Amino acid sequence: MQTFIISKILLLLSLLMGIFLHAQVTVSGKVNFKGKGVKDISVTLKNTYDGATTDENGNFTFPTEEKGSQILVFSNAKFVEVEKPITIANENLSINSDLKEQISEIDAVVISAGSIEASDKKRATALLTPIDIYTTAGANGQISSALETLPGVQKIGETEGLFVRGGTGTETKFFMDGNLVNNFFGNSIPGIKSMDRLNTSLFKGNVFSSGGYSAAYGQALSSVLILESIDFPERNSVDLAISPLFINAGFQNVNEEKSKSFGISAGYSNLGLVTKLIKFNNDFTKAPESFGTNFNFRIKNKNGGILKYYGSFDTNKIGLQAESLEANIDFDNTNLKGKNTFHNLSFKKKFGQYLLNLGSSYTYNSSFIALSNTFEDEEINPNTIDITGNYLNTKGTLGRKINKISAVRAGIEYNQSNEKTDVSAAPTPSEFKDQITSLFAETDLGFSNNLSAKIGVRSEYSNAIDRWNLAPRFAMAYRISKTWTSSLAYGIFYQNPENKYFGSNPLNYQKAEHYVLQVQKSAEGRSFRLEAFYKNYKDLIKTTVLDYRPVAINNTGNGFAKGFEIFWRDKKSIKDIDYWISYSFLDSKRNFQNYDQSLFPSFAAKHTLSVVAKKFVTSWKTGFNLSYSYASGRPYYNFQTDANGDYYLNKQGRLKDFGALNFSLNYLPNLGKKDSKSFTVLVLAVNNILGQKNIYGYNFSTDGLRSKPVLPSASTFIFIGAFINFGIDKTQDAIDGNL
Repeated sequence: MQTFIISKILLLLSLLMGIFLHAQVTVSGKVNFKGKGVKDISVTLKNTYDGATTDENGNFTFPTEEKGSQILVFSNAKFVEVEKPITIANENLSINSDLKEQISEIDAVVISAGSIEASDKKRATALLTPIDIYTTAGANGQISSALETLPGVQKIGETEGLFVRGGTGTETKFFMDGNLVNNFFGNSIPGIKSMDRLNTSLFKGNVFSSGGYSAAYGQALSSVLILESIDFPERNSVDLAISPLFINAGFQNVNEEKSKSFGISAGYSNLGLVTKLIKFNNDFTKAPESFGTNFNFRIKNKNGGILKYYGSFDTNKIGLQAESLEANIDFDNTNLKGKNTFHNLSFKKKFGQYLLNLGSSYTYNSSFIALSNTFEDEEINPNTIDITGNYLNTKGTLGRKINKISAVRAGIEYNQSNEKTDVSAAPTPSEFKDQITSLFAETDLGFSNNLSAKIGVRSEYSNAIDRWNLAPRFAMAYRISKTWTSSLAYGIFYQNPENKYFGSNPLNYQKAEHYVLQVQKSAEGRSFRLEAFYKNYKDLIKTTVLDYRPVAINNTGNGFAKGFEIFWRDKKSIKDIDYWISYSFLDSKRNFQNYDQSLFPSFAAKHTLSVVAKKFVTSWKTGFNLSYSYASGRPYYNFQTDANGDYYLNKQGRLKDFGALNFSLNYLPNLGKKDSKSFTVLVLAVNNILGQKNIYGYNFSTDGLRSKPVLPSASTFIFIGAFINFGIDKTQDAIDGNL
């Protein structure tokens, strides 16, 4: 009886299994992308649980009991979702599908040849955010000094400017919210390097391009630094900074909706006390002294448009006495009085698919220099140089998105310069006026997530030169693998000769062609870049001296610069340590200005190396920062003039290698209650802590028979200061940013 029951159950199960198997249908097929099978594609019947995932060859198979009209869905975040209508009867189905790549702003390859970007959108690989700049030992919180730790930028200590890839300091231009910043550096005298005028804390991000930059920017033969100011402060705050060098104070006010804000700050600095505590190589008759103030406001309208304004005013004084190289003169005396005001206004608003950017900047700069000599305690040969300039820049850009990763933009830019130079020894003052009108257009073409291009063109007309130029630009990027990308950039770049060189001789634009090739690997916490470049210079100016000032004779100069650069940044390999290493090799020659032949530029080094390391000890609330800079010895030259007034090379040599080890310490004490909105940083910084004796060049007597070295203002410089903010507690941000 028991056997009979079991046999009946088995028979019933067999009948049920037969019915079930007969009801099931197998759906199978293959999923391809560009003719190859793709794995990890989800294949499902819409609104059911039936489906499968493709294997390494793109094949899939799954059973289903569904019948009739169905939708088969092929999905993966990297591809456009595909829906195919199918009809399921009693027979197995074979369905194949071809996929298209999903275009994504996040996944799309970015053109990065010649540029390094740091912004809120680029946090994973960002370089030189404000925290980076403040915590780079030796940078003293200066944007330009921190950039000298990056590939391609020379370590120049005797004059201001960014000297990039064999270019002079004037070949780099600076922009704030898209507008040109004239006189980015403070007024100075020869041999004394001035500081940045714009405070690092004004900006939320930057793009530094050392070659092949966008058609939206011009009048720069070598590079551009594009700074983007913060939109709105986090909340109301008061800032205070105190040190033996300076005192600064300011406040920011923002409404709850973050639609309006304004702020004011002022600062005073005087190196008088420091010159008594630290040994300086300069003999100051008037220690560097300055006063500055600035004001800003921001307004956001209901439609998302934002208006930003920044204005500043500063004055500075400096007096210097140096032993003279000339016969019958004991000392050379130089006194400077400088004034500057800068105003920057920008407006940005989206209109559907369109983005409008409007902006304008204005600069007034005055530099009054009094020169004299001392012989047997009597002042002789008094002379003055009074230079004043007014500079206006306006710019408008309209862009439109074509799809997620493609766009087109065009714009117009206008620059006006008016400079007057009055040399007391010259018979009459010289005045220079110029108006430059520029038109530009550019398109970003995203062919896929792995391939993109940027094509642009810029044209400029200068009244002083009285002709148009045409400068095409091209760049492309290709993703080699998941972590490796490559970029290529090419462009023609024009720049007027400096205003001070214009005279009665007709001049042309100076020209440079850039070729830049880059490969980059980016992974979590690590970034590697290898970049090769070639720059070809044409129509550089040749100069002489007329009425006590240099003027250009013609544009017959030329030159080249080529080399390669390596950059490595690592936040992951060594616990709690962030470091980067940059190395640059440069081969360059120029025949320009007063050079009588093609020579390696005196402002460039063949080999440069920078190592920056940072560690924050959370339990101590203290950050320890080190940096080391090395540059092979730069050449130096002395040119004299013959009876015809032509220059010839009288003497040349090579400086010893430059090296400096810098250290800084940042301590974050608790201030007030634990939940108080305040932030304090105590800073100790020592530049060139080992006291290495560096030389920046040589000054020569008029006859070229005597010389003396150009030295840093101080071989070793020590800074102590406190920075306090009431209203915003940035302690954790500082720790997270490796302060």
